Amino acid sequence: MNVCFAPCPVVFDLDGTLIDSAPDIHACVNTVLRLQGVRPLTLDQVRGFVGGGVDLLWRRVIGATDLPIEAHRDLVASFMTRYHDATALTRLYPNVTEALGVLADRGHPLGICTNKPLGPTRAVLDHFGIAQLFGTVIGGDSLPQKKPDPAPLRAAFAALGSAPDAPQGIFVGDSEFDAETARNAGVPMLLFLRGYRKTAVEDLPHRAAFDDFAQLPALVEGVAALD
Repeated sequence: MNVCFAPCPVVFDLDGTLIDSAPDIHACVNTVLRLQGVRPLTLDQVRGFVGGGVDLLWRRVIGATDLPIEAHRDLVASFMTRYHDATALTRLYPNVTEALGVLADRGHPLGICTNKPLGPTRAVLDHFGIAQLFGTVIGGDSLPQKKPDPAPLRAAFAALGSAPDAPQGIFVGDSEFDAETARNAGVPMLLFLRGYRKTAVEDLPHRAAFDDFAQLPALVEGVAALD
């Protein structure tokens, strides 16, 4: 058992967990597609492609269009020039700022572990004025590995003072990638239900689920007390 002594570190996924960024990602994807003379994709299509990082996003976009796989590298480069500071359509989920503030006030070290590249991650945290709440930020290009490999999440917990090989803490995420990452790292996960998950809740390993960040501080305290 990984005993979580208070204050317990809490690490968050970003896209689909703290922020709804799919509209900005969708807009950037379609800008690139228009430049290629390709019909735009729908928001629901692009939302379903989010979670595995930019490379996987574009492999899925290519699979949904007539673009050649050989164009992948150039498409990613074109996308990144637009995605780096794309925040106009992104929104924090309700009560995120308040929940983060409560956890920080209670002494919980907070971190980010996302497959989003580090540059856009820092840009959106700065945009919403919450960057200072996080003691560490691990992006999709911070390490050779990406989620669901446990290495990025373990690195985040280690940076917050937890043992790297047997981390003590809680991961908060929304997707299949996040559930698998938490399981691989051996930490409990709290599942946010309003994100980009495609799998039924009962089919994902998680300690508890919630649909409003106002519920999160009490869930964190409950999991920390049990573990």
